[in-house]
Amino acid sequence: MWISPAYAQDAAGGTGAVLMQLLPLILIFAVFYFLLIRPQQKKMKEHRTMLQALKRNDRIVTAGGILGTITRVRDDSDEIEVEIAPNTRVTVVRGTISSVIKPPEAANDAKPADAAKG
Repeated sequence: MWISPAYAQDAAGGTGAVLMQLLPLILIFAVFYFLLIRPQQKKMKEHRTMLQALKRNDRIVTAGGILGTITRVRDDSDEIEVEIAPNTRVTVVRGTISSVIKPPEAANDAKPADAAKG
């Protein structure tokens, strides 16, 4: 006969072949999930909690790059009043705040009194 035995055996092993074809797609999705989707969701959650924790006198940066100090937070609204210069206040939407600037911590460079004398 002209038909090889390999063609006859292929019909019986169909489920294993389908699984082997889908395995690379499943692995690619898993890599995308752990390297792209999951970190992005974590970053969004942190940004949401940061926006909820905003309070008066926090220094902020808006998405447009404007630096300012929060003067009033309205709990019933998404609007926040920000002072961007002396006596210049603007109202911004809470979602446009990209980050909170933390004040620099005092460096602990104080030398002992004995070392300063000698």
